Amino acid sequence: MSHYENFPVASFLCPPALRPPIAAIYWFARTADDIADEGDASPESRLADLAAFHADLMATADGRATSERWPQVFEPLGTMLKQFALPVPLLADLLSAFEQDVVKQRYANQTELLDYCRRSANPVGRLLLHLYGVQDEESLRQSDCICTALQLINFWQDISVDHPRGRIYLPADAWACHGVQEAQLLQLQSTPEAIRLIADCVGQARALMRQGAALPRRVPGRGGWELRLVVQGGLRILDKIEAMGFDTLARRPKLGPWDVVVMGWRALWM
Repeated sequence: MSHYENFPVASFLCPPALRPPIAAIYWFARTADDIADEGDASPESRLADLAAFHADLMATADGRATSERWPQVFEPLGTMLKQFALPVPLLADLLSAFEQDVVKQRYANQTELLDYCRRSANPVGRLLLHLYGVQDEESLRQSDCICTALQLINFWQDISVDHPRGRIYLPADAWACHGVQEAQLLQLQSTPEAIRLIADCVGQARALMRQGAALPRRVPGRGGWELRLVVQGGLRILDKIEAMGFDTLARRPKLGPWDVVVMGWRALWM
């Protein structure tokens, strides 16, 4: 997985006082993501390490000693948990999603996929809103829309990377609807049916992002501007996918310097 590469982390737009907790959250998630996905460890080993990581999270939250396997993660996180009263259940939700990635490589329908996004992406947005003191229900709903959209965009951007590794996030019921076979997806066959399937999924992600696009106006100061760039970054990836005929089976689109200019300009007018 590469869930966090499209998120600015503790950037210059972020208020200096919030950079330490945002960095602590990022490295917590990044380390757990690596445990779940990097290297050649067995699934059993990955799950055991994630269980130990979860135990260290709970120990840190309770003020108890940890295993000391990940001091670079839990020492700063412990400080931030106390200082900012970070919601521990949201951090635990992230771990449950990483555990699922170890054992689950297919999704039967959108309901399953969105439940995964609820735990793999939405906690990040809710943690950031917690730091900014934004907790009303409408803002949380908009945040969930943005974070789920970003997760889905990452999936549709990374098809050419994920499918050869045996991992398919496109819902299986959508394959059937479009007449696409699993073998075609694994072999990265850019059939007209597969392209239409990806185009539909891209459209759903764009609609979700638009549902949350008003949130930056609710987040004060620099944080709102950073969120505008996050939203525009996701939308720009979708633009690039569309420009290449939705064929992310063939290659992975990337943002370049001109795209950053476009994102900045669009952010000004959100």
